[in-house]
Amino acid sequence: MKLEKSKLSGNKTIQISGSKSISNRLLILESLFSNIKIGNLSNSQDTQLLKKALSETSQVVREAPEKKQNSSEQDTKIVDIHHAGTAMRFLTSYYSIQEGKTTILTGSKRMKERPIKNLVTALQNLGIEIEYLENDGFPPLKIKGRKITQTKVDVPANISSQFITSLLLIAGKLENGLEINLVGEVTSRSYIKMTLDILTKFGIKNSFVGNTIKVESTINQQLSTVNYEVESDWSSASYFYSFAALGRETIHLKSFYKESTQGDSAIAKIYDEFFGIKTIFTEDEHQLTLQPVENFVFPEKIVLDMNNCPDIVQTLCVTASALKIPFEISGLGTLRVKETDRLFALYNELKKLGTETEITNSTIRCISFNEPKDQISIRTYQDHRMAMSFAPFCLIRELNIEDEDVVEKSYPVFWEDLKIILTKN
Repeated sequence: MKLEKSKLSGNKTIQISGSKSISNRLLILESLFSNIKIGNLSNSQDTQLLKKALSETSQVVREAPEKKQNSSEQDTKIVDIHHAGTAMRFLTSYYSIQEGKTTILTGSKRMKERPIKNLVTALQNLGIEIEYLENDGFPPLKIKGRKITQTKVDVPANISSQFITSLLLIAGKLENGLEINLVGEVTSRSYIKMTLDILTKFGIKNSFVGNTIKVESTINQQLSTVNYEVESDWSSASYFYSFAALGRETIHLKSFYKESTQGDSAIAKIYDEFFGIKTIFTEDEHQLTLQPVENFVFPEKIVLDMNNCPDIVQTLCVTASALKIPFEISGLGTLRVKETDRLFALYNELKKLGTETEITNSTIRCISFNEPKDQISIRTYQDHRMAMSFAPFCLIRELNIEDEDVVEKSYPVFWEDLKIILTKN
């Protein structure tokens, strides 16, 4: 997709759909419990794939491979969640407690390269039989569902919070609840707390003290029905913060809450401090206004630990690169195992904007700024965030975004929404 050099139109309003992170958690809980009514569900491809998989729980999704066709495997179903990493992790635990049912959980080529061993090991330690069908530690998985009666499990604390959330979402449905001991320093604590906050809203009692999380069983508990209106997605909002920072015009975003549980709501504080974008909440309308500060003095350097909000790193790096502000970001170990190796992808694509960087397993540091290439074409690596985080650079230079349809994973109408806020320069 060619993005012409553009200007930002002021005072435009964008309605972003529900948070993908919250929606996916709610869909699992809705399938396990009967007391949940969801509003403003995410329209992302990931959420739709998860919804489809859950709706087919009692059906055979497609025929098992020929090598699996025998009398003992006839009830096996295969679920293909393509690129949806959250669905892979959440469904691994979900299918583990579907008693008497065998499920093969698979995905795209990239999904088969994304590690899942820590989650599988935890479930195996709880008594679930899970088999790796290709490479040890990676999907596809063969899961034999059964009742979990064990009550405690140790999990490394520095793994993806989605592994921990996957266990938390099924915990209330277990006969004796679940106690998770996080071993080591906790990564992405904000996402774990978001999950626990959702459980609390639905009457599932829990606690998080030190490195120990406890979730009580609901087996003998009558849960009241709760209507849950999903807050809009802060990760998706981040791209508009970038546009506001570069275009210095006001943007309004709808369906956001001041006291958000989403880790990526940290974008408001970060862009206030480093880019002079004030966030003004209108609580009665659940609207936020991104207001650029006049004559803002940009910092000499940005130094941040973004361990708790890694999904907005790409956005920040592009914004800083466009404004030629040196940056040094740490806490990024999980970016290596996302839809792509995001640190490697940033290293490659920021060069096209004129930004030379140095990367390690968990950091990215700006080394120098040069003039951008005359013809900028951004490779997206099948990663939705690469496409959307680089888009605001069109306020600086014309550029091309390759494989623009990758945005369907989290924000299908992104390019349409850009037409609302952009005018030709």
